[in-house]
Amino acid sequence: QVQLVESGGELVQAGDSLRLSCAATRGAISSYIMGWFRQAPGKDREFVAGVTSSGRSTYNSDSVKGRFTISRDNAKNMVYLQMNSLKPEDTAVYFCAARGSPGSDYISRSRYEYPYWGQGTQVTVSS
Repeated sequence: QVQLVESGGELVQAGDSLRLSCAATRGAISSYIMGWFRQAPGKDREFVAGVTSSGRSTYNSDSVKGRFTISRDNAKNMVYLQMNSLKPEDTAVYFCAARGSPGSDYISRSRYEYPYWGQGTQVTVSS
């Protein structure tokens, strides 16, 4: 099991950049596929980006492709989401999630396949 804590969310202006961090405060993330999801008010939680356990492969949703980059540092037990060219529609609570991946590098976009979640961090982008 892992326990996750997100940080880095804040109020920014459109066009700004922001980096979110996800720390594993219990357990090691090295064997987990990690994902970032977000949930805007009144909307479902949606997949943003994922990274395989080794960090060699990543997958982004179409809405953030070319603007957001997910990365991880297994030695530090950390996962990051670098967000550039932020838009008002990126406003949401951002969640870090972990999925056990023994022998697999499949990055699922379904929230239901990630059993471990952080509490979320608020990102607000003003126009």
